[in-house]
Amino acid sequence: MKISRKVYNIIFISCLILAFAYLFFNDNGILKYLKLKSEIKSLEAEINKAEIKLHNLQLEIDSLKSSKEKIEKVAREKYHMFKPTEKVIKIDEY
Repeated sequence: MKISRKVYNIIFISCLILAFAYLFFNDNGILKYLKLKSEIKSLEAEINKAEIKLHNLQLEIDSLKSSKEKIEKVAREKYHMFKPTEKVIKIDEY
């Protein structure tokens, strides 16, 4: 029994299609690899943002440790603190 060339080509192409489908859609396939690579880039971007924020906060801490005027400014602006001898006037903005 001899397999014709046409049948052989169909079997060969079917095997190639199945192999490529397996490479793309299995649990460790190319699609999952691309998804994970994208997720890694996203997480690295978040890490970079957090490191920049941490650096800026460290700079602010250092400036607060060295400057009494800076401490007073932050206390007034963020925490609405004032000296006992000062009068506070609140202005509502519409």
